[in-house]
Amino acid sequence: MHDAVHKLEALTTRNQITVPQIAAAAGVTPSTIYRRWGDLQTLLADVAVARLRPIADPDDTGAMVSDLTAFIEQYAEEMSSPVGRALIRDVFSSDQSFPSQCCGFTADHLTTLVERARARGETPFDIDEVIDHVVAPIVYHILYGDRDVTPDYCRALLARLRSLPAA
Repeated sequence: MHDAVHKLEALTTRNQITVPQIAAAAGVTPSTIYRRWGDLQTLLADVAVARLRPIADPDDTGAMVSDLTAFIEQYAEEMSSPVGRALIRDVFSSDQSFPSQCCGFTADHLTTLVERARARGETPFDIDEVIDHVVAPIVYHILYGDRDVTPDYCRALLARLRSLPAA
């Protein structure tokens, strides 16, 4: 089903995709989709979560602060892109546990950075503080579109963290 959705997304706009189109592209009946996902929005959210699932660890720049900065800037860039915004909307539009899965992906990446910092002998940052004071504002501004989430904005958020060493 995921491949069928990807193929259709390449051919038409997202809001024109229907369950019957996906079923035809996948070679199944629409009832198969309804039995598995319940509705179109849940299927689209499932596809979005699969696309948001990390395929690699965050970059290793050699130091915790630069690792975290690179990760946050890349996260903001990817999530604020047109594709990222569509994926976020799909994830949050479903009644399923998709948002918590995506939160878990971010927390896993941050955990990797913390473990890497500890292995280097650095004092790690507080993951909850980063989620509350950096990731959450980024996602908020992406969802509501009231501010550009620029690298400068990301660095300003990071600069306010108490658990990072002073620059």
